Amino acid sequence: MQVDLSGRVALVTGASGGIGRAIATGLAHAGATVAVHYNGNRTKAELIVNELGHRAQAFQADLGSVDACIALFDAVLAAYVHLDVLINNAGIGIMVSPEAPVSTWQVAWDKTLAVNARAPALLCRLALQHFVARGGGRIINVASRAAFRGDTADLAAYAASKGAMVSLTRTIARAYGKKGVRAFVVAPGFVRTEMAQKSIDTYGESFVLDDLALNRLTEPDDLAPIVTLLASGLADHATGTTVDINAGSYVH
Repeated sequence: MQVDLSGRVALVTGASGGIGRAIATGLAHAGATVAVHYNGNRTKAELIVNELGHRAQAFQADLGSVDACIALFDAVLAAYVHLDVLINNAGIGIMVSPEAPVSTWQVAWDKTLAVNARAPALLCRLALQHFVARGGGRIINVASRAAFRGDTADLAAYAASKGAMVSLTRTIARAYGKKGVRAFVVAPGFVRTEMAQKSIDTYGESFVLDDLALNRLTEPDDLAPIVTLLASGLADHATGTTVDINAGSYVH
């Protein structure tokens, strides 16, 4: 099966490293033009843009800001005129003890929900307006197995935010399917990224590996083929569904 995304434009949030970079690379290899979103590391983002080709550009935005999310979407449209695929990949995981002072707990929850739930919802809102006007488009939201099985107590905010992404995606699939929009969730387990390394450092590598049915930790490149397929339109009748990519941790 040949996936050809030539002529299509995709916005990938958090594309300067980890899962986002792998997704952006997979899309570009299939011919897509990728809008590479980043927050703080402009040099890294520009290096990736040079690798991708196909008119890729880097776009900076702090997704914790509503105004920045709107400006990001507007900048992508200004650069490319249209958008075909939105991939909400960017996310943060702030560990905070349930016994922490309320002020500390609130900061962690507010920031996590702003980046992991509010920003994807706002970008979806903007994309839906654009997609409906153009006759269709595709949204792929990167959630987590934590959305379905929870997480450790100090990552409750992260789990809750990812659960919100699942409900958001299913609502979009139901409400906008007849308007040409398809929406999917990809739910990784532990993936070898900087975010996962924090958990490994805290709990030990066996905490991660002993929970898997396979003998190696999932890598970012393991997600790219699935996302590329969903972006292509070849799996549109799976709209509203979740693809679990977690090395069999549910069945182990």
